[in-house]
Amino acid sequence: MPEWTWEYDGYDPAAERLRESLCTLGNGYFATRGAMPECRAGLVHCPGTYAAGCYNRLESDVAGRRVVNEDMVNLPNWLPLRFRLRPAGGTWGRWLTPDSPALLGHRQVLDLRRGLFVRESRYRDRAAGALRVEQTRLVHMGDPHLAALRTVLAAEDWSGEVEVESALDGEVTNTNVHRYRALDRHHLTRVRTGAREPGTAWLRCRTSTSGIGIALAARTVAVGPAPSSERLRPDRRRAVHRLVVPIAPGRPVEVQKTVALHTSRDAAISDPLGAAVDRVTEAPDFAALLHAHTDAWRRIWRRADIRIPGRAGRILRLHLFHVLQTLSPHTADLDVGVPARGLHGEAYRGHVFWDELFVLPYLNLHFPDVSRALLTYRHRRLDRACRAAAAVGRTGAMYPWQSGSDGREETQELHLNPRSGRWLPDRSRLQHHVGSAVAYNVWQYCEATGDTEFLYTKGAETLVQIARFWADGAVLDPALGRYRIRGVVGPDEYHDAYPGAARPGLDDNTYTNVTASWVIARALDLLRRLPAWRRQELMERVALDEGELPKWEDVSRRLHVPFHRGVISQFEGYDDLAELDWDAYRARYDSIRRLDRILEAEGDTVNRYKASKQADVLMLGYLFPPAELRGLFRRLGHHLDDEVWSRTVDYYLRRTSHGSTLSELVHGWVLARVRRADAWQYFHEALESDIADVQGGTTGEGIHLGAMAGTLDLVQRGLTGLETRGDALLLDPVPLPVLLEYGFTLRYRGHWGISLRRHSGQLELGIPDSEESPVRVVLADRTVTVAPGETRTFRLPPS
Repeated sequence: MPEWTWEYDGYDPAAERLRESLCTLGNGYFATRGAMPECRAGLVHCPGTYAAGCYNRLESDVAGRRVVNEDMVNLPNWLPLRFRLRPAGGTWGRWLTPDSPALLGHRQVLDLRRGLFVRESRYRDRAAGALRVEQTRLVHMGDPHLAALRTVLAAEDWSGEVEVESALDGEVTNTNVHRYRALDRHHLTRVRTGAREPGTAWLRCRTSTSGIGIALAARTVAVGPAPSSERLRPDRRRAVHRLVVPIAPGRPVEVQKTVALHTSRDAAISDPLGAAVDRVTEAPDFAALLHAHTDAWRRIWRRADIRIPGRAGRILRLHLFHVLQTLSPHTADLDVGVPARGLHGEAYRGHVFWDELFVLPYLNLHFPDVSRALLTYRHRRLDRACRAAAAVGRTGAMYPWQSGSDGREETQELHLNPRSGRWLPDRSRLQHHVGSAVAYNVWQYCEATGDTEFLYTKGAETLVQIARFWADGAVLDPALGRYRIRGVVGPDEYHDAYPGAARPGLDDNTYTNVTASWVIARALDLLRRLPAWRRQELMERVALDEGELPKWEDVSRRLHVPFHRGVISQFEGYDDLAELDWDAYRARYDSIRRLDRILEAEGDTVNRYKASKQADVLMLGYLFPPAELRGLFRRLGHHLDDEVWSRTVDYYLRRTSHGSTLSELVHGWVLARVRRADAWQYFHEALESDIADVQGGTTGEGIHLGAMAGTLDLVQRGLTGLETRGDALLLDPVPLPVLLEYGFTLRYRGHWGISLRRHSGQLELGIPDSEESPVRVVLADRTVTVAPGETRTFRLPPS
């Protein structure tokens, strides 16, 4: 299969939702799932269009309780375009769809290089004859408000007419996630339709509670034979445009549908409907749109492409394609965060979690302006995070585990176990470590870009307030002589309370405490290096007293890290839990990835066992290189050597069910340094997780953006050992036998297009010619300076 395309042959209803997710097209402003234009939402198909940051809040009755959820809204469907045939002198046949027996062949191709989705089908109408259909779809990467669909219909052995119905459909709801069916899903209200001659239909509506105005305008034209009849027919919730066009062998019918989308969140418009109608009216024909769109993609690939031979390289490029469609250069102009499932579906309600922790390290070195915008999204919600902390009696900033439009906590209080059918308490809002992820991303972005303006202003305010939250929440235990952070949930997510405990949460989650120590130490470092005037201004702005800082220093050195039996404990008391009979559960169930649901359905709880959903302690090995991690533990008064870390890795490998797509990614990253022979197994599973839908239906609800970006970063930073620290590029390559050849470019400080390539046992680094300063490169055995216009080759030790 060609390296730049992703292809599906045949029509498979059971696979449609997965294919629709993986064939989504987007441009960072909005995205549309890869549903067939003639298919409506149901059990098989789920057309969906989602605009970044477009949320709405609804109340629902669930299990006898009133719950409120904010969702990313499924916008009116711009795709609908269906067709039926009438042979000369005959009557109209049925509308043709891939679900009908008339389908003879079906093929779909996702063109990654050009950002196109191409569909080819062949039908045989009982009365007319054979019809070939070719459709090309784009969501414009140059103009983020435009999309287009070109349909070519060719009669093989008959003459007559074809009727084409093009529509904008406002009769849509959020139906992509079946387990949300008990919730209110009707987000759109005040739907109105209309037309502007010649050939433009429009639809406008609002979200019911957030009041976001949404407008679409569609221009549908037939190219070639003139329509024998044409009618625009707006009704209450659908704007319909019908064309009847003569067709014959050798005289195909081409229909071009161009759509513009605007919302009231857009800048520099006065009215979404006026903007949409004007934009679609002025848009050029499909050929010109296609040319500008592919040019825009060419420029993006020039900055971001990754080159790896074989299947791994194809999958990585697919992952990169979906990352770039969710977070494109257009994202830099928006007030949005990182949606965990992209703009590809409705899982997690389109919310922002901690997935930026896996996404921004990649973007920092290719699209730093996008990273800055995503961090600015967090800074704009800093005040809300401070109010959340104050509401629980803490100072500083407590960022929400799930957020959406305005930064309030969006984590639901109940979640459904589909195995048992029971609604259960959801305590994941206790994952306060999301604040450390925000702080980590601020620091990493500034190290990679040298953006001191951001670091000294928005970055410093964010970092200091998160550090303040941790320092204030740490309570000294005189018996231990250490500070403790109680009542939290770690990245594992399975454990949200001690067995039989009356209160939720756990004490001294190692990942939480170690990253909290790191955040406080970085904040202290930053305060010391700020110019005196800026330090004073910052402390006045956030009302930070100098008297707080000695405690910060003390907490950062004396946070409790539990150990047991020579390994790092996931949390205090972990060793007191029971061992699970892993072999028995693997034999009993096809998959135990969601072990928590299995045990709850059996009347048990995963809280009783030494079992993790995903990497928790081992996340530390993902965030911090070995030397830095040893330094962190040394600061906390512990000796962490290779033997202790290796034992810890082995211990949790045996007790992890990998219920998150991020888990194999982290394990592959960690094992690449500890036990290379096993690293590929986990990296391979991370690569395959979405394309093979390893979690059994979840990818159809939206791709896993963090896992996709993380696999890219595993090559970019994991295999190269690349760090951006101390005004230098640090390189410490790991020889993973299956991935011994790779190449990519990156942007570092003022240098655009630095090339890094591994081949034939060598690492080649090239700096493009410019007026910028030389780059200091630090390797394990030497430090060199590479000047602009120079390429250096370093021989690597045998693997």
